Amino acid sequence: MPPLPRPNEPIDTLRARLVYQSRKRGTLESDLLLSTFARDFLGKMTHEEMKEYDKLLDEPDWDIYYWATGERTPPERWAGSPLLEQLSVHARNEGKVVRKMPSL
Repeated sequence: MPPLPRPNEPIDTLRARLVYQSRKRGTLESDLLLSTFARDFLGKMTHEEMKEYDKLLDEPDWDIYYWATGERTPPERWAGSPLLEQLSVHARNEGKVVRKMPSL
């Protein structure tokens, strides 16, 4: 099923929706990865970056997780995506930060 079109969605509504969709994925691994990513980066994203993140969230959970962790090569549509690269850096957690689910 294609995503619902949301023409003229206010930026605050878009940001709130993305926070929620990042947290409520269906798999704990994706929930943790995407909710902490949203917490750390959504507030700094431009409107266009948020729209790209919205498109990424339309992908299956495990695909996003495996692309971000480098377990699988992303498809052409995501190859070279700065957003996916940023998510991959976040997933590597090189600072060894203990992450927990942010509250809604």
